[in-house]
Amino acid sequence: MADSSVQRNEWVNGFLFVGNQLALDFLNTKPILESEPRELLPNAAALERWLMASGIVTSRKNRALVRAWRGSRQGEAFVPKLIAFRERLRTAVLRLEAGSVPGDAFLAEMNMLLKKYPQRANLAKQGSKLVLDLFFEPRRPEDVWGPIVATTAELLSQVEPSRIRKCESESCVVHFYDTSRKGSRRWCSMNICGNRLKVAAYQRRRRLA
Repeated sequence: MADSSVQRNEWVNGFLFVGNQLALDFLNTKPILESEPRELLPNAAALERWLMASGIVTSRKNRALVRAWRGSRQGEAFVPKLIAFRERLRTAVLRLEAGSVPGDAFLAEMNMLLKKYPQRANLAKQGSKLVLDLFFEPRRPEDVWGPIVATTAELLSQVEPSRIRKCESESCVVHFYDTSRKGSRRWCSMNICGNRLKVAAYQRRRRLA
């Protein structure tokens, strides 16, 4: 996957968002760029940017709370734990795509995290209606587990496994939730891999002709 061919609206503040599901966008924070795997979450400052780019952190108050993690021992110590979880999630997603279910150890870890870091919610007025808003206040880096495990649980339990796919390009490791009507999406993005593969296929047909 070459970043030079990507349109800007598929990247937000240096992060790729083509997964159609937050847990998959989190999984895609280690894409192949310029033929090499690139870690997009190397430190707490990068995590801060991803939390804002993903829409998990939006308020000025929460942005200030997360910004305080930059360079802190607690913030920097949390990032490797989150990345290790991401790679276990990758294994779980590959199992789903292969028609299996995540392993017992991963499910046990998920249940532990769901109990320890439950999502909080508020009822709020929206015009004449009441809406349920998830409440996230990142007082410490570990609070990030709340939205991460919540969206992972949603992926595992509410998304049709046959609609979870890896991009068909052999050089791409991006996964996505296919929300198209026909369920025929093949690439992470037409702008990233789709056009390149179509051009390659066309050139092969011309050579054979």
